[in-house]
Amino acid sequence: MLKQFFILCSGSDTDILNDCSIGEQNKYAGIGATVFFTALMATIASSYALYTVFDNLYTSIFFGIIWGLLIFNLDRYIISTIKKRDNVLDEILQATPRIFLAVIIAVVISKPLELKIFEKEINQVLLEQKNDLTLANQNQIAQQFNPKITDLENQILGLQSQIDSKEAEVNALYDTYITEAEGTSGTMKLGKGPVYKEKREKHDTALAELQQLKTDNKAKIATIEGEIMALQGDYKANVAESQPVIDNFDGLMARVNALSQFWLPSFFIFLLFLAIETSPIIAKLLSPKGEFDFKLEDQETTVKSWTMQQVAERKLLVKTDNDINNKVYTEIADEEEVMNYKRKKARELMQHQADAFLKKQKGVL
Repeated sequence: MLKQFFILCSGSDTDILNDCSIGEQNKYAGIGATVFFTALMATIASSYALYTVFDNLYTSIFFGIIWGLLIFNLDRYIISTIKKRDNVLDEILQATPRIFLAVIIAVVISKPLELKIFEKEINQVLLEQKNDLTLANQNQIAQQFNPKITDLENQILGLQSQIDSKEAEVNALYDTYITEAEGTSGTMKLGKGPVYKEKREKHDTALAELQQLKTDNKAKIATIEGEIMALQGDYKANVAESQPVIDNFDGLMARVNALSQFWLPSFFIFLLFLAIETSPIIAKLLSPKGEFDFKLEDQETTVKSWTMQQVAERKLLVKTDNDINNKVYTEIADEEEVMNYKRKKARELMQHQADAFLKKQKGVL
């Protein structure tokens, strides 16, 4: 049962192969098994590849099975169309386009499995790329907000500098009127005289101005800080909005690009699949003509000879019939009776043409 199934997978003529030896049947069963397992691996590989795209198990398996059947049909067709010839060069030329197709199939099959084999390493590479993208994204967004935030912070520093300057001025006036009262500076007289009162009034005026300046500038600073917080909130919102795009940066193409960093082991895995995919073709090219090949050639040449014979007979029949017809018409052309009959019919035809022309001219007038 299993042997017959693999023979069917090989694409060989079962009617001919059933009359061959057991060894010949086993050879084609092995070729068919290679075709079947190649298609099975193609199904698994494509299912995984599609799962990374659709993220749906049932959809991936469904389309993976379709892809596996397509690969199975292609491989079966390739093997079944390779015929053993008496000339090795003819066989190689015949197999060249099929080997080229097998290389393409091997690439398509191997890539998804390579992605699965190196999944952990690829995830590490993608994580590093995501981190780099995250930092680059934050810096890029920050470039839109940092100049505004810096300008607002400078405004706060400017307002705070005004307060500090006014406080220094008030403190200096305070020291002036205190030392005047103590007699250590100014008039150098102890006590609170007119000069002391004048200096005290200047200090009190400056102190009131300082209090007013603090009130005004604190209100301005609070407003500016609110603007800074709003800009920082917008910055965080933009970062949070764009971050899911970076988090989802693990699709099929991203994984394939990450896989390129492991090109050497990936290349050897590709060679393995290439060997599997081309093994039925190589086996057929290397194997000598077997019993099946001779019987198949005999059947094909029999049909070809019979067809060529039928075509040649039809051509001869047509040629002979033409020769006979030419001879018959040549002999008839010399008979008087035929000439008279043709003359009579020609006369009638000319009369009908003249009548038709006259009728048409009357209709025009």
